Amino acid sequence: MAVTEGGRLAGVAAAPGVALGAWVHVRRRELPVGGRVAPDAVEAEETRLRAASNQAADDLMALSERVGAAGHDDEAAIFMAHAAMAWDPALIDTAAARIHDELEDGVASIMASGAQVAAMLAALDDEILSARAADVIDVADRIARLLAGLPVEESLLPSPAVVVAEDLSPSLTATLPRENILGIVLEGGSPTAHAAILARAYGIPAVVGTKGILAALEVAGRDVELALDGATGEVLIAPDAAAVADFDARAARFADARSADLAEVSLPCVTRDGVEVTLLANIGTPGEAAPARALGARGVGLFRTEFLFLERSTPPSEDEQTAAYREAVEAFGGDPVTIRLLDIGGDKPIPYLPMPAEDNPFLGVRALRLAIDRPEIFVTQLRACYRAAVAGPVKVMAPMVADAGDAALLLDVAGRARDGLRADGVPFAEVDLGVMLEIPSAILAADAYFGTIAFASLGTNDLTQYTLAVDRGNPALERYRDAMHPAVLRLIAMAAESAGQAGISLSVCGEMGGDPVAALALVGLGVRQLSMGAASLPAVRRAIRSADAGELRALAVAALSDRSAADARARFAALLAPG
Repeated sequence: MAVTEGGRLAGVAAAPGVALGAWVHVRRRELPVGGRVAPDAVEAEETRLRAASNQAADDLMALSERVGAAGHDDEAAIFMAHAAMAWDPALIDTAAARIHDELEDGVASIMASGAQVAAMLAALDDEILSARAADVIDVADRIARLLAGLPVEESLLPSPAVVVAEDLSPSLTATLPRENILGIVLEGGSPTAHAAILARAYGIPAVVGTKGILAALEVAGRDVELALDGATGEVLIAPDAAAVADFDARAARFADARSADLAEVSLPCVTRDGVEVTLLANIGTPGEAAPARALGARGVGLFRTEFLFLERSTPPSEDEQTAAYREAVEAFGGDPVTIRLLDIGGDKPIPYLPMPAEDNPFLGVRALRLAIDRPEIFVTQLRACYRAAVAGPVKVMAPMVADAGDAALLLDVAGRARDGLRADGVPFAEVDLGVMLEIPSAILAADAYFGTIAFASLGTNDLTQYTLAVDRGNPALERYRDAMHPAVLRLIAMAAESAGQAGISLSVCGEMGGDPVAALALVGLGVRQLSMGAASLPAVRRAIRSADAGELRALAVAALSDRSAADARARFAALLAPG
């Protein structure tokens, strides 16, 4: 797409909010993992490790001084503490020992050492010390990047700016310094891509599918500012004074709307004719739990656990996982937290779990399918879930379930985890086991296994992708990505009917649940639990409170026979139209 007059581009709205400021083109290379050294090279490799450790400490102290000079004393203290960690013998000596004993290179040894120290801290019965686990991982990553000659996050985003990229991986989106991300503009991607989902969860304005943005910015130069409106998909290069005033006014309106949202969090989510709908939150880290609850979430419908497994060279320990899950459970004070088992493969590979190349990894050995040959990954994760359940109600669901055989695999792995904890004398509590409905066959064959599980959750992002054979990351296929397509609605109706017959609960945890218009359709189809990014909770609550469930049922029945997603969407959008 060429830049229009005035430097204005039209992308696809992905996360609401307004941003204006400098821009940075972010590109990050992954850390090399699994490196080895020859026996006669261990001394030289240890010297490299200690030099990188010293460099990291020096860089962190310099960063602390810059941040402090800018008036941010609290943040400066954090970076000074990180500098001390970079010299910590518990971290560096352990890594050096791995070089000598395991013949690992510096990158692999420091990442493994960081994971080990972090797990020890996370297991401590001290809130302040256990919270330092994430800091240790950050410091280890910094040292590893120096060893590998790669930039650290501050090099990618050294000061507040709008992040511009061709696309962003989930791991990079999750690990960039969030306080410096004013907004996100992507040349590619889609509103259902993982970077967009994370942007919504973090409350970062985002526009995706902005064709021509990188070329246009290259022409405009590094000194121009960039403005974006994540609710409309507008992007403006080098805004003039009038445009700046316009975007400032939009930002003020958005802030006012957020204040109104907070004022409504105590209102019940009940239709005008008395049908109650439970609103839950999708979270990607334990730190997102408290803000979600503040916006009225009555539990977690999707806790993505990949953050624990990404950006490291060794898997997280059982203790580290337990601490993370327990933190979220405790934040919700008795409301259920639904933990999704590790979903890797496809667009989320993990370096220390090498998988053979596949022609189509989205349809390959992914998520629960890995448990056939690598059950230990899921046994460890389930053990952590059972242990976290001591603090409050926990539900666990498996992704990429296709049929009754996959459901049986989940139950088998869970049984092994439970039996192991009992044999080890480790305290645990029961959890509810369920599945994600992302593959059409899982719904078509639901009657064969729904009676063996406690709940099911519709992952409408992948369900739409697999039903309509559409790549959710390809902006050229935008019209196929609307989950309001009648074919998808029919599958949801079938799932609701099967869940009702089996007496199990059914929720939606895909992005469809956070779309006010689509949420009305889901209520009409019989879904009574909707999970979404926390920022979407207020608008969905308002939409449901304004509607009549009987009318929604009638519209849903009619929508099943519509010709397109646009036609089905129009039926429910009319209910929310002003006046």
